[in-house]
Amino acid sequence: MAVSAQQVKELRELTGVGMMDCKKALEETGGDMEAAIDWLRTRGLAKAAKKAGRIAAEGLVGVAIDGTRAAIVEVNSETDFVARNEQFQTIVDNAAKLALDAGGDVGKLSEMPYPGTGRSVSAELTDAIAKIGENMNLRRTGTLSVNDGVIGTYVHNSVKPGLGKLGVIVGLESTGDKAALTALGKQLAMHIANTKPLSVSPDDIDQEVVARERVIFAEQAKESGKPAEIVEKMVEGRVRKFYEEVTLLSQVFVIDGETKVADVVKNAEKEVGAPIKVTGFVAYSLGEGIEKQETDFAAEVAATAGVN
Repeated sequence: MAVSAQQVKELRELTGVGMMDCKKALEETGGDMEAAIDWLRTRGLAKAAKKAGRIAAEGLVGVAIDGTRAAIVEVNSETDFVARNEQFQTIVDNAAKLALDAGGDVGKLSEMPYPGTGRSVSAELTDAIAKIGENMNLRRTGTLSVNDGVIGTYVHNSVKPGLGKLGVIVGLESTGDKAALTALGKQLAMHIANTKPLSVSPDDIDQEVVARERVIFAEQAKESGKPAEIVEKMVEGRVRKFYEEVTLLSQVFVIDGETKVADVVKNAEKEVGAPIKVTGFVAYSLGEGIEKQETDFAAEVAATAGVN
């Protein structure tokens, strides 16, 4: 099939691979972008898709905490200028607080009554769009709670307490000292913001993700020309390494650069005075996975002026 220059350009931006290799990958996969990324990775040309290159949406991530429960929301805007608008910041802050009772359901949150207006959250956003003159969107929300313990939180690039470009909430179940637990929770949240793990442990990772990686590892191992039993061992070794890299408890703690997170948690139990269990986490990075449509500014101006 014919591959467009725009497709090649997009694949290059996602992977950092040369134009000719990107063109070949797209031709081999019928123009399927995700399959082309895997084709390149299989041949060692791209270690990972640079999906950060697709992040373009602006706005804010908001975090709210109430005792042993916390919520996180992402509200998008068209420009960073709006994210600095006090009205917009207030909306995100209130949305995060309301999200504590939304159970992670963005539809439910959008219909909840917005404080002091008699309108719903979605109607309040519509009103703000009319006043500020820019599109906005309540994109997603998540919640965490513990029976006895703390919720650690961290907000990066914060413009106000609880509002920023990246937010993390992490649950720690423990009967131990709450002040020590809170300090540990913040450190773990900062670690998560830095390393972006996929799950707490191998037990709760998305098996579709693992299966996809396994196929890539198998194709790479086969190209070594080694016997099938050796290839199988190579694949299992790569899968184990993958788990170490993407599951929280198996990662090396970024704060000291040498201790596994599981050991950090175990060592903290002495100071806390009780066992600690990391029950889960939610991390939102602003605009993550949202594609921004590239436009030709000169062409837009010409079109507006009626110039062909």
